[in-house]
Parts: sequence; structure tokens; C-alpha cells
Amino acid sequence: MLTKSLIISHRQCPKRMWLQVNQPELAVIDPSARSRMEDGNHVGDIARQLHPDGVLISTLNRKQALTETAAVLSGTRRSVFEPAFMADDVLVRVDLLLPDGDHYRAVEVKSSTSVKPYHLDDLTVQTWVMRKSGLPLSRVSLAHINTQFVYPGHQDYQGLFHEVDLTAKVEEKIPEVADWVQAAKATLALDEVPQVVSGPQCSDPFACPFASHCKPVEQEVTEYPVEILPRGAKEAIELRKANYRDLREVPTGILKNEVHVRVHRATVNGQAELDRQASEILNALPWPRYYLDFETVATAIPLFAGVRPFEAIPFQWSCHIEQEDGTLSHNEFLAPDGEDPRRAFAETLINNLGQSGPIIVFNQSFEKGRILYLAELFPDLMPELKKVADRLFDLLVVAREHYYHPDMRGSWSIKSILPTIAPALTYSNLDVGHGMDAQDSYRKMIRPDTSQADRESLRHALLEYCQLDTYAMVVVANAFRLGEVDHS
Repeated sequence: MLTKSLIISHRQCPKRMWLQVNQPELAVIDPSARSRMEDGNHVGDIARQLHPDGVLISTLNRKQALTETAAVLSGTRRSVFEPAFMADDVLVRVDLLLPDGDHYRAVEVKSSTSVKPYHLDDLTVQTWVMRKSGLPLSRVSLAHINTQFVYPGHQDYQGLFHEVDLTAKVEEKIPEVADWVQAAKATLALDEVPQVVSGPQCSDPFACPFASHCKPVEQEVTEYPVEILPRGAKEAIELRKANYRDLREVPTGILKNEVHVRVHRATVNGQAELDRQASEILNALPWPRYYLDFETVATAIPLFAGVRPFEAIPFQWSCHIEQEDGTLSHNEFLAPDGEDPRRAFAETLINNLGQSGPIIVFNQSFEKGRILYLAELFPDLMPELKKVADRLFDLLVVAREHYYHPDMRGSWSIKSILPTIAPALTYSNLDVGHGMDAQDSYRKMIRPDTSQADRESLRHALLEYCQLDTYAMVVVANAFRLGEVDHS
């Protein structure tokens, strides 16, 4: 049996679909994918709430879902959520099936902010199956998130979705579906995994959860594949065409980009490079020095009144303060459970950053963007917040322009740099290990159904993670300033 999801997977890559069915344990679900799935589920819940007269087919059992759908459709015409239809051994579930005169219109609900090409494939497969099942279908449309919606609070989500009629476009693609189905069935019948060379399909239109399993063998045994060149996808393709696999094999002079040349040189030499300018820049900064990091949360369904979908809401900051004599202190803020954190975030930030001294961040555009966002939101705090923004200093720029270690493998993230300078400092033993973990943990922490014990545990994990982020900046900045890096 096929499902719409399997057919869409096959459209991306036959190997992906085969593995999905036969070796699902090989899938690696990254945190961002988990977060998108959670958003998608919540979006579906809200869409159903906007049609309170409907009936939900909640069972996951195929036969039962088909039976319940048939029973509901044989009665009084009403909205149906997650009805099941099957034709030619293909099963589909429809988000919303709404009465439209003597017919029905089908609505696919997505947490995206626009119609994507693959959405059209979704709707086309659904329409093909529904029609073959005998459903009188008038129109098909896609409801996506309206980014102009501002949540007024009180569970009022009228206006959250923008619905787009895709009937005409679906009609154009319907003749293709039979071929999609036959191709997917043929792949499904294979006893062994189909051989597909890794390529653009591994990340387009979705990041494939089997990508790490499917990496070419030569990349598995190559310590420094040419793909580590920063923003060098085109160069890597050309190098592979020229039979270069390991960056160390590439002759000097082939690479022209200055950053690529530096990465290549350090990798070939097996040594870190830290030029003198990094020390000069950091030694010129006045005291005290503030090391600052933010965590934000952005969701399809706004968490607080006055917020738009996917608006990045700052909920946590950490700040290490370093004096000229080396004294180090630490302040932090993490929003109380369930409260809109923005005002308290801004006020505590202002109160803890003093009136002078550089505020060192890693990727200034992010922190500055959120500070100016808060300044617009709270006009009475605007003068002080703009002063804070004016004091920002970007450590990432110093790192990217003046430091590279082969173990960074083309990345200048703080988590790539830190192990090359202070191997003992690690995120691996933390319950929260990166920004997406932090966002997910915060969302769980503020949920009403989370126990108090779990809230405290999540709160501790978030504070510990953000504190390490700013301490990592202290360590990296001082290593650069003093020229104390391991060049081996």
C-alpha cells in the first residue's frame, strides 16, 4: 500500500521512499524537523477549531478510518477532518473536507507562509484518489499562514490562514499521477534498495532524514572532503569533476576565493592560523567588556497576544562581564513561565549592560535586529535600547577574518571554534545543545500540561546552555587577544 507521503517522498528520491518503508530506523530526524512537525500539528488543530461544526476521523487504523469516513459522508453533509480515501492501493488523509453545495471542497493546511511547488503535488495526489473514490469534489485549495495576522489573544485565530484556490493547477497535473503511482509501486516492490547518487535531491525540497546514510563512500573515508569549503558548493562540484575528493589533494593555486585559500592552506598544513590583527583589534577594546547572547522562539501559531506568525520573540539572555583585571561575573534572564517575555527581557537587558563598554556578540545582525525590534515595540525604552545596539561588537567577524583551524571543517560557528581552543569545554553533556533545542525546550516549559518538576528541569537546562554560550565567547576572545591558540 502507498500513501500520499510515500509518493511525495518517491518524487523527491526513490531511495528515500524505499528506506522509509524498509529501513526507517536509519532516519535521522534533526531538531528543526521535529519543531516543524510540532508546528504543523498545532496548525492543523487551529484550522479545525475554525470549523466547529466538523467531525474528526481520529483513528490511525486504515480500515477503521475508511469505514468511519464512509459513514460520516453518507449522513448529513458537514465538515470532516482527516477523512480517509483509498483508490488503486493509495491511501490519503485530507486535512479539511468542507461542504460546497452538493459537493465538497478539500483544503490542505500548511504551516508555511506561501504555496510551494511540492504543495501542488500533495493536492494533486489527494484529488486523484478522492475522485477515483467517487467523492463529488468541487474545488481544492491550500490554506497557508498569513504573516500579516496579529494574534489578538483569547484563542481568536480568525484571519490566521490565507486560502489559495489551486483547482486549475491541480487539473493540469492530474494526468501525471498514474505514472507517479506506478513508479512508486515498482520501487516498493524491489528487494534491495535502489541505487541513487547523492545530489541536490538530498535537500530539495526537504532535507532527507537518510542523507547521512547515503553519503558517497569516498566522503565517508575522507577526513576533509572538498565540500567543507565555506559557501563553496559550486567549487566542490567542479573539484569532484576533476577527481579531487580530499581538500588536501587540491593543488595550490586552483582555488581563487580568499577564504577558500585560507581554509585550504590551514588544512594542508594541519595547523591553525591566527593572524596578529585579531589580537590588535581585541586589545583595543575598552573595559568592561560584556559578552551577550540571546535565545528566541518563532512559531507558526503566535504564543502571545500582539505577535505575528514566525515573529522571533526573545525570551532569554546571558551576559558575562569581564573587568580589566580579569574578574568575571555573570547575569542572566529567562522569562517566567507563560508570560509574554518581551518587556521584561528589554528592561532587564538595559539594567544589566551598564552605560559604557563594548557588548560582544557572535553574529551581530541577530542580536541587533532583536534589540531594534524591541525598541520599536516599546517607544519608552527606545533611547536606551538604541544605545545598547550602538555598542555591539561582532566577534564572529574577527574569527572569520583572522582565525581558522582545520578541525572547524569550514564552519565559524562558536560551537566549531570552541573545541579548537578549549577542548574541555563542551556542549555534548548538556540537555540543551543548540539553539533549536533551546526553542523547543522553552516551548515545552511554558506549556500548561508540563509538570512543575519538568519545568524546573527545563529551566535549569536552558540557563546552563545560554551561560555556556557567553562563556565560550569569553574564552575565544581572550585566546585571540593573547594569541594563545594551539597551532597543531
